[in-house]
Amino acid sequence: MRCVSFPLIAALQLTLLSITHGAKWTYGGPQGEHHWSKHYPYCGGTFQSPIDIKSELLRFDPTLRPIEVQNYNLSPNEQLTLGNNGHSLQISLPSKMHISSLHRRFTAAQLHFHWGSSSRPAGSEHTVNGKQYAAEMHVVHYNSDKYPNISMAVDKSDGLAVLGVLVEVGEFNPAFDQFLKFINGIKYRDQKVQVPGFNIRTLLPERLDEYYRYDGSLTTPPCYPSVLWTVFRNPVTISQKQFLSIATALYSSYAQDSALMPLHSNYRKPQLPESRVVLVSFKEGRGLHGTLTVTSPLTRKRLIQQLLVGDLADLADEGLYQLLPSGSQKLHAGKRKDHKNWLSENLAKPKQQLLNPSLWKKSQTNRYVGKLGLAEDTMCYVSLEQRVFHQLRQSHAEKRLVQTLRNTVFPELNLKSYLEYDLFWINTGLLIPILVISTLGLVLIVSIVCCLFRQKRSAADQNRGKSAGYNLGERDEYGSRV
Repeated sequence: MRCVSFPLIAALQLTLLSITHGAKWTYGGPQGEHHWSKHYPYCGGTFQSPIDIKSELLRFDPTLRPIEVQNYNLSPNEQLTLGNNGHSLQISLPSKMHISSLHRRFTAAQLHFHWGSSSRPAGSEHTVNGKQYAAEMHVVHYNSDKYPNISMAVDKSDGLAVLGVLVEVGEFNPAFDQFLKFINGIKYRDQKVQVPGFNIRTLLPERLDEYYRYDGSLTTPPCYPSVLWTVFRNPVTISQKQFLSIATALYSSYAQDSALMPLHSNYRKPQLPESRVVLVSFKEGRGLHGTLTVTSPLTRKRLIQQLLVGDLADLADEGLYQLLPSGSQKLHAGKRKDHKNWLSENLAKPKQQLLNPSLWKKSQTNRYVGKLGLAEDTMCYVSLEQRVFHQLRQSHAEKRLVQTLRNTVFPELNLKSYLEYDLFWINTGLLIPILVISTLGLVLIVSIVCCLFRQKRSAADQNRGKSAGYNLGERDEYGSRV
C-alpha cells in the first residue's frame, strides 16, 4: 500500500487525526493501555507487542545469524543526551551505531527502559513462559537504507528493528552506572542532561547469537506494527541498588506540577500472539528439546515457486493456501471461495519484475512482497489510517476504525511473517539463480533417466526380435522393419 499525500479536501480529517494522536496516554487509570485504542487505533489492532514468549510458539531457524553491532563503543568525548520523557528514561544514540547482520542497515536512534516498582520488581514487557523480569531495555534502530530518519521510518512496515534486553536483579553492573550516576538531573518530565559516551555494547548480553525473533509493534502509542523484534535469550543483571535508583528516582510529571506522579511500572502487558511464531536461533536448553524447526524449506519453496511462475489463483485450486499461516483464513470465516478471492486480489500482481533481471534489481528497494510480485510498496500506517478514516467518515462509521484497520493489515502482515523465512535468499539475490540451477539440475536428471530408459527399451526390443525369429533391422512378412 502506497504512502501517498491526501488531497486538500481531506485536510480537516487529517488535522483531526493529528490532534487525536497527540492525546495524553499513561500506563494506568482512565488513560491507561486499555483505552489507548480510542485515540491510537493500531493499539487495538494486530501484530502487537510485547508478547509472552511461550515454548509452543518457538520454531528453530538455523539461518538466524548472530547479531552484529557496529560502532557501539563510543568515546567519552561524544556527548549523549539522557532524558526523562514522562514515560521512560531515554538515551539518544549517534547515527554511526548500527546493526550490520540484518538484510538491511538499521541505524541506532535511542535506547530506553521499562521497569517495575520498588514493591514489585517485575517490569519487563516481554515475558518468557510467564516469567516477568525486573526491567527491559530497548535499543531502537530504523531502516536507514530506505528512510532518512526514524520519524520517516516509524510508521512503515519495514521501518524499525529493536533489540530487547531482559534485566534481572543480581550482580552490580558497572555499565549501567555510566548513566545512572546522572539520573538525579532528569527527575522530572522533559528534563535532559548531557552524559559522556561509553561502550553501549556492555549493556547487552555477552552472547548475541542466542535470541528470539518475531514481527511486532511499538509497545507504546501509536503502536504501529513496524518492528522486527530481537529479544536476547540471556538477561543482564543489575544490583538491587541500581534497580531502585531507576524505580524510585523519576517522576512522570513536570517539576512545577503540584501533584507529583512517580514514574514506575511503565510496561505494557503481553498481547495476543495470534498466528505468529517466534523464531529462535538456538535449539539446546531446557524446554527446547521438542522445539520444531520452521516450516520445511521444501514446502515453502513450493509455495514461493507457485507465486513466481504459476497462476496465483492456483494457490486456492490446488490447496496450497493451506500452506499459508492459518490466521489468513480467520478473516474470511473459513469460506474457501472468499479465501480464493482474497488470494486472487492480493497475490495476483504482475510477475514481470521477477522474470526480468533489470526489474529484479530495482525491486530490491521494495518490501518483501514487491520482490515476490505481490505488491509494489511498503505499508505506510499513517496513510492507511487516513484513507480508512476518510472512507468511514463518509459513511458515518468512524467507530469501526480499529476493526477495519485490523482486518486490512492482518492478512498482509501474516503473509509477510510467513514468507520472510525465505527472504535470506531473496535479499541476497540468490533466489533466481538457485531456481535456475535447480531447474537445470532437474532437466539433467530427467535426461539421464530418459536415456537409461531408452537403452533398456532398445535391449528389450532386441530380445523380442530374436525370440520371434527376426534379426534387428530385417523386414517381417508384412514388409515392416523389425
